[in-house]
Amino acid sequence: MLIYNARIINEGRFFVGYLTTQGNKITRVCEGVPAECVWEQETERIDAEFAWLMPGAIDAHVHFREPGLTHKADILHESKAALAGGVTSFMEMPNTQPQTTTVEAWENKYHLAQQSAYANYAFYIGATNDNADQWQKIDPKRLCGIKLFLGSSTGNMLVNEQKALQQIFAEAETLVAAHCEDEQIIRANMEYYRAKGMSVPIAAHPLIRSREACVRSTEKAMTWAEKYAAKLHVLHISTTDELSLLSEGSYLNKRITAETCPHYLFFSDKDYASMGARIKCNPAIKTMMDREALRMAICTGKVDTIGSDHAPHLLVDKQGDCTQAVSGFPSIQHNLPLLFDLAEQGCFSKVDVVRTMAHAPADIYSVEKRGYLREGYYADFVLIKEGPAYEIHADQLLYKCKWSPLEGRTLKHRVKMTVLNGVIAYADDHFAEHSAAMPLSFTRN
Repeated sequence: MLIYNARIINEGRFFVGYLTTQGNKITRVCEGVPAECVWEQETERIDAEFAWLMPGAIDAHVHFREPGLTHKADILHESKAALAGGVTSFMEMPNTQPQTTTVEAWENKYHLAQQSAYANYAFYIGATNDNADQWQKIDPKRLCGIKLFLGSSTGNMLVNEQKALQQIFAEAETLVAAHCEDEQIIRANMEYYRAKGMSVPIAAHPLIRSREACVRSTEKAMTWAEKYAAKLHVLHISTTDELSLLSEGSYLNKRITAETCPHYLFFSDKDYASMGARIKCNPAIKTMMDREALRMAICTGKVDTIGSDHAPHLLVDKQGDCTQAVSGFPSIQHNLPLLFDLAEQGCFSKVDVVRTMAHAPADIYSVEKRGYLREGYYADFVLIKEGPAYEIHADQLLYKCKWSPLEGRTLKHRVKMTVLNGVIAYADDHFAEHSAAMPLSFTRN
């Protein structure tokens, strides 16, 4: 395959050039136009028409709800939405039913994905207060990481015993990915609002799951990681206060890294009035000041990755006040175009988007031969077209739940084509007949 006339963004550079593949690997990434000998040996030629060409996004934070919650979402629908959104690899969280806290449950997810995934896949094992014997059995070259809930969220997988935390940080051979919200602070805040004896509005969500809860828990996780020299990835950073705990610069020089999500870069607490529970998530979306600080942190390297936290629910589950409406929403289909739009507006650069959505997840999670456009790497890449502007409608959504908090919004960028392991897996709203997805593998020392 030859892709030419492409505006390539890769490894901090932008240039017009071409890319070739053979089988499931990349064979060339070059500036300029292909030589005649290259042109003649490639039978499948695709004119990119100066669309943006980047490595496939690696989304290390998704909830695809299978098994057990497939009335909300499943691997088939959500992985197709991922491909349509330029995401070629996903790592799925353990708060399904049953929870992925045993080797058996973890292996079962691979069995399910082998049958239905349209994007490359990996699965976390969830930590509990007493399951070290389970995650220690798994080959770390197959395991993306251990998910640690330091605050209860959907599924209530809170780990709060000191002995368990010590063992996780001291003995994990993989990255520890942590949901950091302090449970005691959240419960105290909730009791305060409930004691008022009235309905708790959605706008109170960022006051209940407060910035103090985020900061206190993140500090604790970092203390554990520093004590045992563990590799910690703090998930869904949502406040400027948490940023003050993090260091700037290249993620290659850090043992403690951080993720934020597109919704923290786009929405603010001003949107609760119009969006209500549609944008209720954990941690909560906070102020415009937090949003601006997070955007700047993408530029400076304080935030290392962007993950979707794609967490579908049925709209009926999003009804009621703050104590009733569930947290989470779908987003994976439009995150990459949204971030390219924000880059166009000057919030950060397209190079920053590629770094945080492809290069950094690949390096931080030690994904084998993905996340870059390099000779010998798997041929996972995306063409992103600029204009004309379009409005997001429910009938365009590929999620099983069939709604999005971005409905009615207008975007300028769209995914034109997604190539997965050398196969055109998605192009112009159509999918390949058969999946080319593979399980992810990880390099370990």
